[in-house]
Amino acid sequence: MELELRNKTALVTGSSRGIGKAIAVELAKEGVHVLINGRNDAEVALTVNEIQTKFPETKPRKATADFVDVEQRDALLEKFPHVDILVNSMGVYELMSYDDLDDAVWEKYIRTNVLAANRLTQFYLPAMIKQNFGRILFIASEEAVMPSGQMPHYAVTKSMLLSLARSLSKLTKGMEVTVNTILPGPTLSENVRAIIEGFYPDKKMTFEEKEKDFVSKNLPQSEIARFIRPMEIGRLAAFVCSPYASAFKGSPIRMDGGMVPTIF
Repeated sequence: MELELRNKTALVTGSSRGIGKAIAVELAKEGVHVLINGRNDAEVALTVNEIQTKFPETKPRKATADFVDVEQRDALLEKFPHVDILVNSMGVYELMSYDDLDDAVWEKYIRTNVLAANRLTQFYLPAMIKQNFGRILFIASEEAVMPSGQMPHYAVTKSMLLSLARSLSKLTKGMEVTVNTILPGPTLSENVRAIIEGFYPDKKMTFEEKEKDFVSKNLPQSEIARFIRPMEIGRLAAFVCSPYASAFKGSPIRMDGGMVPTIF
């Protein structure tokens, strides 16, 4: 399906790997010029080269920066003052007991998962409103609406993104500008694949067999009985960023594999 996104420019944070990279690839597939972001310049360069090779009609560029660092963030915003699409995909997560969460951990997660995304949004949203087109997309998690209790610090920040998107959407009434949130369920990122492999170091099993066994034992509520592929999230994100998705306004869009047992 042609999504009418050719020659748009998109900044996808945390896009040198994982869900962010999958979103960047799917946008490039639609002719979008993607700004690839990550803290590791070598990884960013590899992703840019990969996208340039696959989609030579596009112009991917490096946007290496740690957006938690104010100086790095401001320098990048000065370098790239305009985008049509902003995907706030960058984030950190870690299983931690509530008793181990001191103020430093809470501050790290709020600064990384919320405040960095909010600052980018503050910068780019006014121009989108002025030109009457723009897409801002936050990547949250099923933890935002169904906290497992295993990482309350992470769940809280993802819930904050839902509220932020809904609040900002109110500013775009009657405009071709949207602010939405995608809530992925457990997704097979590079880190997750490594974790699964670590559970079965000596067993002669295919990865598919390891994945199926891991999900059945650890994620029995999953209705797809596997991990979501980053490409699946990427394809959904590309659609939500397209003109065809203009009726999504402040929407929490779930792709959780059936993990969340509620109607909403």
